[in-house]
Amino acid sequence: MKIPNVPNTSVKLMLFPFSLEGAARIWLEKEPPRSIETWDDLVSKFINKFFPPSKTTNLRNEITRFQQKFDETFYEAWDRFNDLLRGCPHHGFSELHQLDTFYNALNSNDQDSLNSAAGGNFLDKMPRECLKIIESKSKVRQSRNKAVVAKMSTSSSTPAISSDVAG
Repeated sequence: MKIPNVPNTSVKLMLFPFSLEGAARIWLEKEPPRSIETWDDLVSKFINKFFPPSKTTNLRNEITRFQQKFDETFYEAWDRFNDLLRGCPHHGFSELHQLDTFYNALNSNDQDSLNSAAGGNFLDKMPRECLKIIESKSKVRQSRNKAVVAKMSTSSSTPAISSDVAG
């Protein structure tokens, strides 16, 4: 949304209350009138309220220590990693740092797959290219997983997985 002669930060400040619910909405309603006059005021107060330094440190550590689980697909790992990033929107990690953290947390097969898709070392690519490769790989894996689930649910009425699905 772009309004002529109105800074984007003013538009965000006006629209922000409509994005809130629950505790965040109650917090904003309890703020004294005219105590938040700029976008920076809002960001600072919001972060201090909902992300105190100790919580931020714990969330940043979770992101930094991220590891793909043994039985986790690439798509599931990417989804979980993004959940961690969304859980700490002010993490401060650059896009390159995020990609490096995610890549190094993957099992060797998924790292090899990314390198193959990149035509060399995945991390030598620009961050935007890396994100495109990851998103493409996520979509392929996700659609395959959905196909397997659909095949399992329609293949028989017994709870056992047929050998062609499990193999």
